[in-house]
Amino acid sequence: MSTQDLHHLSIAALAAQIRNRHTSATEVAQHFLQRAKAQQALGAFLALDEDITLAQAQAQDAALAAGQAGPLAGVPIGHKDVFVTRDFPTTASSRMLAGYRSPFDATVVTRLAEAGCVTLGKLSCDEFAMGNGNESAAIAPVGMDAPAPVRNPWDTQRVPGGSSGGSAAAVAARMVAAATGTDTGGSIRQPASFCGITGIKPTYGRASRYGMIAYASSLDQAGPMAHSAEDCALLLSVMCGPDTERDATSLDVPAENFTRQLGDSIEGLRIGVPAQFFADGLADDVRTAIDAALKEYEKLGATLVPVQLPRTQLSVPAYYIISPAEASSNLSRFDGVRYGHRTANPVDLQDLYKKSRAEAFGDEVQRRIMIGAYVLSEGYYDAYYLQAQKIRRLIANDFQAAFKDCDVIAGPVAPSVAWQLGDKADPLASYLADVFTLPASLAGLPAMSLPVGWGAHQMPVGLQLIGNYLQEGRLLNVAHRFQQVTDFHQAEPKSI
Repeated sequence: MSTQDLHHLSIAALAAQIRNRHTSATEVAQHFLQRAKAQQALGAFLALDEDITLAQAQAQDAALAAGQAGPLAGVPIGHKDVFVTRDFPTTASSRMLAGYRSPFDATVVTRLAEAGCVTLGKLSCDEFAMGNGNESAAIAPVGMDAPAPVRNPWDTQRVPGGSSGGSAAAVAARMVAAATGTDTGGSIRQPASFCGITGIKPTYGRASRYGMIAYASSLDQAGPMAHSAEDCALLLSVMCGPDTERDATSLDVPAENFTRQLGDSIEGLRIGVPAQFFADGLADDVRTAIDAALKEYEKLGATLVPVQLPRTQLSVPAYYIISPAEASSNLSRFDGVRYGHRTANPVDLQDLYKKSRAEAFGDEVQRRIMIGAYVLSEGYYDAYYLQAQKIRRLIANDFQAAFKDCDVIAGPVAPSVAWQLGDKADPLASYLADVFTLPASLAGLPAMSLPVGWGAHQMPVGLQLIGNYLQEGRLLNVAHRFQQVTDFHQAEPKSI
């Protein structure tokens, strides 16, 4: 096979090519580095370092020669810039952390490296993962002199989704075979949908949060983004597993091989279809693509079951109280004293705090910190934060009631296809775009997006699948069975 075709391969096929010596990890790394450099106009990468990447690839070639390579030896990957890394700077796309170098790697980064993955670089995201379109990054992408939004490879005038938009764009443009993302309220699923790739958020606690810069600690979860469910299964099998000594929220559940169920029949599978996901507000083009996908599942032997998630609309206010509250606490550590940006010549300690944060935090981060501080303040805690937590519990209960009648739940990821850059400058408008992804996040359930068709302007549409706790294997198989009889996940943007 020509090295020029390597980016068309699945992770399984690419790993096999390297393992069988039809190519080398070094050749693969060089090929993907060239693609990343050629597509800098998308703004996906915040850091590239050819020397580090090629050194990692050469180490994998040596491990292969010694018979000691991992299952993903030589597979090129990019990491969302909220995962700390020793070899690359970690900024969370914020001026607050410009130039920061971590003394250790995040657990997810370590586990993927131990499996043989080669890191190409760090990928852009909304600042501190707070955003819906990847338009709030405050660090200049590779090849640019100033901060810029990430652009969707299917239409460079449109957003890739957020906050993992750099990861989604890099995978869609085939600059990397896969990427890590984080999902707090839909930040893996929404960009996966907008960019026509596959992404999964596992059950909360499945993947360690150690070394992942916190936004909202009770919601943040790491997950893989790739072209297919099979690719995601391979990555998730490596990423997950207990890390209880370093992450208090890590589930003490053994690592699992999520590829084992791939190919199982879905004859008789009950797919729950929530009425609330198909109400007013869902664009007709998205509805048409989702309906067609559900019909395809019926052909595969599944049964569609109507279910109710009556508090779907309440997920938006609940989430945008809980997550800013946790963010205001988590980001208090960035005070200009220990690490991060420090203002010049402060008058006193109070002035140091105020100016350091005002200079380094962007508008959206400041907005969420202020909302969080407000809802946690005396006199408002009970009225807002406590009520939001009660609604969160009710939303989780709604899912458990629905799962009595179905095995998985299916519906749209977002109400529309990717919007044009700048279209949702009003924060409330962008918040409402999360209405279908927030419920699963608040409940801590595994959920994923897979490409199932095309909407307006020939933009990708993703189907959201939601499973019960620890049912990632079933979800991935349900997606895989669809991808065995369709080719939406193999489509590539013409721009690449």
